[in-house]
Amino acid sequence: MIDRRDALAGMVAMFGAGLYAPIARAAKAQATGISDGPPSTPVFSAQQRAAVTALSERVMPTTDTPGAIAAGVPAFIEKLLADWAAPEDRKPILAGLDAIEARSQQDYKVATDKATPAQQDALLTLAMEDKLPGGEDFFDKFRQLVITGYFTSEIGITQEREYLPVPGRYDGAYPYSQVNKVFSS
Repeated sequence: MIDRRDALAGMVAMFGAGLYAPIARAAKAQATGISDGPPSTPVFSAQQRAAVTALSERVMPTTDTPGAIAAGVPAFIEKLLADWAAPEDRKPILAGLDAIEARSQQDYKVATDKATPAQQDALLTLAMEDKLPGGEDFFDKFRQLVITGYFTSEIGITQEREYLPVPGRYDGAYPYSQVNKVFSS
């Protein structure tokens, strides 16, 4: 069975050159081992943690498969930022969360985590469209963190995706006349 450490290495290829630095550092270190425990130090305030939880579920919502919260994405994000991010790597995430919180208070008179899903989507859209201070930078990095956290979790690996170490089946007596294409490696 594939685990989070192996999946993390695979995520590097998915994002390519635009990979958020803490993800790249954690992927490089996966060979030496990444602890599964709590973050070494808290990164978020209680309000920021609640916002991360709510917003991560909007990026990867529960559908016919569990969403970001069930997959442990908020804890993954805090762990990654605490243990693999340099202080300057955290700034766009923390500033973006603060900008979203301020806009939620201004527009909806509620904290981000108390806003409706439609309001949370609108706040994320403002960030994505760079209509909040540092919004686009926040959104790109936050989305990478959520996607990486989700697809390296057990839920993402086993329920959202189908894990087949060797896809297909072996048939040693398959007639060559029925082969349309030659497989390459």
